[in-house]
Amino acid sequence: MFHIFQSLAPVRLVRRLNFPKSAMAAVLVEEGPDKGAIWHFGEPTREQRALQEGRAWADLSGHQIISVGGADRLSWLHSITTQFLENLAPNVWREVLILDPQGHIEHQFLLVDDGEVAWLVLDPGRAAPLLVHLNRMKFALRLEISDRTSEYALLRTPGSTDELGGPFKIVPRAELGKWRDMFNQEAMQVGTWALDAQRVAARRARIGFETDHKSIPNELGMLNSAVHMNKGCYRGQETVAKIANLGNPPRRLVLLHLDGSVVTVPGVGAAVEKDGVKVGFVGTSARHYELGTIALAVVKRNTPEDAMLTVEGIPASQDLHQ
Repeated sequence: MFHIFQSLAPVRLVRRLNFPKSAMAAVLVEEGPDKGAIWHFGEPTREQRALQEGRAWADLSGHQIISVGGADRLSWLHSITTQFLENLAPNVWREVLILDPQGHIEHQFLLVDDGEVAWLVLDPGRAAPLLVHLNRMKFALRLEISDRTSEYALLRTPGSTDELGGPFKIVPRAELGKWRDMFNQEAMQVGTWALDAQRVAARRARIGFETDHKSIPNELGMLNSAVHMNKGCYRGQETVAKIANLGNPPRRLVLLHLDGSVVTVPGVGAAVEKDGVKVGFVGTSARHYELGTIALAVVKRNTPEDAMLTVEGIPASQDLHQ
């Protein structure tokens, strides 16, 4: 998904904004897909602890939302995605991918069905190309596809973190104020710093950060999560199945522990090097309240697990243990 969910400076520019009531200084993201989102409220360590303890919520209203209605919605979505969606029970969230014919990741989103409509939640700026693809694939089926971003918003609600980074709730935008007030009575609002740190530590890949034009699900730990391994044909399945059977994708997702004595952290796309030779790239970097400076990176499969790597001159070691 997901989504949801964002990397630290130097790739972020931020500004401060004073909020009422709590009067905490909110630092906003000014560049990248999360532009305008809250990065943190001045106490990132406290926010991360609250998130870890299930006492936090986050405003994710910058995400985009597509609705798919109609009697054929679930069987159709099942047929064109990597996920098993036929007879999906209401209010069950899933991470979903759409691949190109060669098995490369084209779209990543969260999906939940309310019994009448399937709701697709995407990272900011990614709804338009998905809408084009969905409308191209609907043929004469009973489907109603709409961009509902202006009407509905996503919230990360209080509670223990699930495997998708939730719990999540989709609410009418007109009711955002009501939900914010309700959540603030029982939990702390956190920003993308806390969400990123938790996502990186959990090794959850995000499109546009841990992916490039060559990314396949096998490299990113998505099999049996975003990719259901026991379903019928979908575009790109042949590549996924072949590499899964061989057991040797060309690259792998790793958690890097970086030297925390360096003030800056790597930006998205920073080269990961071994003895001066590039072996991969960094996706999201984060400062974790327990683990220190960490990052998700995609490296060549033949990179020795105990190799000492560097990222922009910063020493980094791989952590391959989930």
